[in-house]
Amino acid sequence: MAKRIAIVEDEAAIRENYAAAFRREGYAVDAYEAREPAMRAFEIRLPDLVVIDVNLKDDVEGGFELCRSLRARASDLPIIFLTARDSEFDAISGLRLGADDYLTKDISLPHLMARIAALFRRLEAMRQPQGPNNRLTRGDLAIDVERMTVHWQETAVSLTLTEFWLVHAMARYPGHVKNRQQLMDAAQAVLDDNTITSHIKRIRRKFIAIDADFKAIETVYGMGYRWLSD
Repeated sequence: MAKRIAIVEDEAAIRENYAAAFRREGYAVDAYEAREPAMRAFEIRLPDLVVIDVNLKDDVEGGFELCRSLRARASDLPIIFLTARDSEFDAISGLRLGADDYLTKDISLPHLMARIAALFRRLEAMRQPQGPNNRLTRGDLAIDVERMTVHWQETAVSLTLTEFWLVHAMARYPGHVKNRQQLMDAAQAVLDDNTITSHIKRIRRKFIAIDADFKAIETVYGMGYRWLSD
């Protein structure tokens, strides 16, 4: 069955251009011009991936609100912002809300399709049959790749796809510094330094919400990040 992509974009010509491009790649597509009709549809059925613009008609930050609502419903739903708003502040805001990627509309279609395919590959990887490398335990941390769960002190940590793979990459080899390229490879995504920093900050906040003394992720300035062994 074809993967279903929902695109939420208020400009009809742009919306239809992207929808046609997705269909050419074999995806099923649902297209919406505003936040409200999209949310009504999502309450009935969630798509496999959502592409969202930030500005939605008079709803200047409607895309951010939609992302927040979707992330509250499904921690593993791939969400991509595709927008003309290219400020660093907007990009960081989108990632802090839990988006897996923040792209601007000057991105080429082949590049966009590659990013979407990478997100779907990560989902498939998480659903592979249970194997010896699909479970990790590092002190208070427990990762189950098959079930796509992370627990800290036996409490579930709700992570996005990108956050999940970043934690997995660091925790797999405690004490080893993971640089930007290694983290990108693990997440199967193209992430700049600011994007990685935003994801790490968000991951830390989620663990700290469970354990105020959480300090397992260490920043090694000028090099990257590492998971501290017990």
